[in-house]
Amino acid sequence: MRFLILTILSLLLFALNLLIGSVEIPARKIADILFNSSASDGPLEFIILGSRLPQAITALLSGAALTVAGLMLQSAFRNPLAGPSILGITSGAGLGVAFVMLLFGGTMSFAGISLGGYMAVLAGALIGSLAIMALLLLFSVWLRSDLMLLIAGIMTGYLTSSIITLLNYLSSAEGIQGYTLWGMGNFGGVSADQLPLFAGVVGAGLLLSLLMVKPLNIILLGDNYARNLGISLQSVRNMLLVTTGLLTSVVTAFCGPIAFIGLAVPHIVRMIFRSSDHRIIIPGCILTGGAVGLLCNLLCVLPENIVLPLNGVTPLIGVPVILYVIFNKRKRA
Repeated sequence: MRFLILTILSLLLFALNLLIGSVEIPARKIADILFNSSASDGPLEFIILGSRLPQAITALLSGAALTVAGLMLQSAFRNPLAGPSILGITSGAGLGVAFVMLLFGGTMSFAGISLGGYMAVLAGALIGSLAIMALLLLFSVWLRSDLMLLIAGIMTGYLTSSIITLLNYLSSAEGIQGYTLWGMGNFGGVSADQLPLFAGVVGAGLLLSLLMVKPLNIILLGDNYARNLGISLQSVRNMLLVTTGLLTSVVTAFCGPIAFIGLAVPHIVRMIFRSSDHRIIIPGCILTGGAVGLLCNLLCVLPENIVLPLNGVTPLIGVPVILYVIFNKRKRA
């Protein structure tokens, strides 16, 4: 029943994302554009198929991806305050974008190939996040303790943040403004042409997370128990890094660093389903995270003639949840 309610809620929020925007379009017209190819209307068709539909799908997939990544990290490190940004992958994407915008003036050139504008930003974010993910995989070979790996990820994030601060200090006002706008987050950065690639990568990451249900459930029972059952903790940890890194890096590259969804929504899922079984809560995270992503995108476009920054909206949902978790644990202690 809970899965059915979440599915209906996601469909309702998806429909509202198509219906609500700066241009008022009747619901019947939207349905004609979506389901009747002969009902062509140039400007309105572009608004729906070229803007609102890709943005809604991006919000749905991004919310699901970040929530699943946050859940897996919280389960693996047994830390309720772990999130997709805690291992430094988000900071790595930010560092890549900082190099592109603040150091190279918005263009990248390599082996005779030049990229500019949005494609350069996207390439920089992907390169930066994948570089940090590769570094974490290297750390996982040297560091046998999950706690030490977590600390190494946090320190890596601090290091990248300090480099970004230096680049900001040395950059022009235009570069700083562009980087600041990217850092506010936006689900509208994925075009209709880029959507298949984005959806394919996120879908692959979500599929990998579903394949990790059994190892994650066993790890919850303790490392010694997992070893006795023949589970390789090193292999599970590496797969966890690859999966969460893939989900986090692609969302951050396309949409910017998005705060609180990956940190807070897994706790909402646990409260809804009252379970720690990953066979239940990973699908629950996909549905709930998608619904929260759609809700945040809807809140961004609700004000008339203005689009709010995404990271100005996500704390409205995330902060109360995290405060509830903190005070609830204090009461139990």
